[in-house]
Amino acid sequence: MSKAFEELDFQKTPLGDLILRRRQVPSLGNLEVYEVKLGEAFLMSSLFHEVEVALANLGLGELQPGLWDVVVGGLGLGYTAAAALQHETVSSLLVVDALEPVISWHQQGLVPLGLTLSEDPRCRFVLGDFFELAQSAAGFDPKTEGRRFHAILLDIDHSPKNLLHPRHGRFYSLEGLRWLASHLLPSGVFALWSDDPPDDEFLALLSGVFTKVKVEVVTFENPLLERDSASTVYVASL
Repeated sequence: MSKAFEELDFQKTPLGDLILRRRQVPSLGNLEVYEVKLGEAFLMSSLFHEVEVALANLGLGELQPGLWDVVVGGLGLGYTAAAALQHETVSSLLVVDALEPVISWHQQGLVPLGLTLSEDPRCRFVLGDFFELAQSAAGFDPKTEGRRFHAILLDIDHSPKNLLHPRHGRFYSLEGLRWLASHLLPSGVFALWSDDPPDDEFLALLSGVFTKVKVEVVTFENPLLERDSASTVYVASL
């Protein structure tokens, strides 16, 4: 029998204290929930992952038929990466994360989807700063400089204006998005998760770089608040 509350890992990081914990929620029949905290902010909960899955499905749903090479920025609890791998047309998946402990959780099987990702031969973890790699000529794959991809799916900051670190802000600009687009193949797709409502200013920036831009509001049941919650997915195609 699992404990009602257990801290599975604690690590000091440049972004703050990183905590992985597991707890049971009595109001939901002692449902086991995994949570990730960074400093005082909740980064991820296994209780809410519908939008992370939608990020992969909406982004990949805009691609042309064929075999796809995909990048996921931000590993978290692995829901976006796992949803991408559900698409048999994904031939390779790079998952970029700046926090070594998060990658280690998956490799050790400390989180529910860890071994699903670690043992899939199409999936490779890359320890690195997504935003620095996005704005470099070398790109995301340390084994193949300048490699380009069919899709890049991003779930790191809370939104384009609510950032985990101020240095990420340069990415959410015309220059930053142009750098990002340079790592995509023709007709490639960039998709982004945001916890804020659709932002007209950010949509205008996307439209300055991509030929087709759309936004989807994804609603999901929030049993803790006993009402629906919503997040936003931006999808932009070259």
